[in-house]
Amino acid sequence: MASEETRTVETRTAMSPTERGRTAGTRASETTAGVGRTRAWATRLVVVGIVLSALNLRPAITSLGALLEEVRDGLGMSGSVAGVLTSVPPLCFAVFGVTAPRLARRFGPAAVVCAGMAAITAGLLIRPYVGGTAGFLAASALALMGIAVSNVLMPVIVKRWFPDRVGSMTGLYSMALAAGTSLAAAVTVPLTDALGGGWQAGLAVWAAIAAAAVLPWLPLVRDRGTAAVQPQGPARGAAEQHAPLRMARSRTAWALAVFFGLQATAAYITMGWMPQIFRDAGVPAGTAGVLLAVTMVMGVPLAFVIPRVATRLPHQGPIVLVLGACGLAGYAGLYLAPADGAWAWAVLLGVSNCAFPLALTMVGMRARSGPGVVQLSAFAQSTGYLLSIPGPLLVGVLYQQSGGWGVPIALMAALMVPQMAVGFLAGRDRTVEDEATR
Repeated sequence: MASEETRTVETRTAMSPTERGRTAGTRASETTAGVGRTRAWATRLVVVGIVLSALNLRPAITSLGALLEEVRDGLGMSGSVAGVLTSVPPLCFAVFGVTAPRLARRFGPAAVVCAGMAAITAGLLIRPYVGGTAGFLAASALALMGIAVSNVLMPVIVKRWFPDRVGSMTGLYSMALAAGTSLAAAVTVPLTDALGGGWQAGLAVWAAIAAAAVLPWLPLVRDRGTAAVQPQGPARGAAEQHAPLRMARSRTAWALAVFFGLQATAAYITMGWMPQIFRDAGVPAGTAGVLLAVTMVMGVPLAFVIPRVATRLPHQGPIVLVLGACGLAGYAGLYLAPADGAWAWAVLLGVSNCAFPLALTMVGMRARSGPGVVQLSAFAQSTGYLLSIPGPLLVGVLYQQSGGWGVPIALMAALMVPQMAVGFLAGRDRTVEDEATR
């Protein structure tokens, strides 16, 4: 053993400096190649995780909407409780979304998203079989809690792993989210029929897809990094990484939060009431459902295109104005000729609803650092979802009190104007670090 060590030392001593340098360079290149392979493998895993997670961020809501009448009958749920149930998602998004930054700092974004997907799986699996309204609401809240923290952290993960492809990855994520939303709305009823007609099985089946979304995050739960690209300038970057951000002092953060809330209000009103508008205008029930599906499907291709375009522009305000103009045109059509131009209005409102992926893209662009994106995402989404809660309820009250859709549609159009204004302000080329740390 000693003779082997002696020969090794003698061999190393006999090497020339050039030979030793070549040997060290070879080992360094082999180490770098190994790290590169590991990083590439992890990156591919993150892409799969992002897509599967996005697919699961809305089926808990839209699958219930498709079977709400059956659920009410099965649980003996009153109409008022059912109305509260439709307002639970934005409330949970606002309440639980606030906790995401603290959880991400302690456990890492990947671990929190992994836990979020597990919570969605458990909630979707439990709620059809709890046997009572209170248990159904509690299990729904568990699933929505997982959705809430994942909503907030998805822009953070995109910023961290793909700092040079924020637009394309946000587009991929938004496209998968829109696909999951449309898929659950379209196939929940046929799936229920295929599984024997019981609404419990029709709701529980979506837990399988949520369980699949847990798997890609398991190898990444130890990755606790939250910083993406550091700010330019070494001194400035070091200072901003540890400087506390007071989002309430940032005009950009407030503009983005209000924009997020108003676009969410428009989306929930569209999902909840648009079929009824068409049915009251004489459109058959089946066609009204297809029109809603058309509106939701518009988000699949546009959710991929809009973020890519947005990241190439210094100011995203023009995109906000175009989307808002489509919304105003759609509302005008619903008011003037809801049945005659139904397909055109469905397409226009589908384009307008793509303000959501644009808002997510601006969250990633309005902060320079990973911690900044975490805080901005939590602030904008939690505040925005709180603002969106009264909208669908107010539309229902106005519809009942006025006996028609004229006043509610006027309200929808009126809300689009401030949405365009604050979205234009949020699209300016600046970051919250410049405002929230002063």
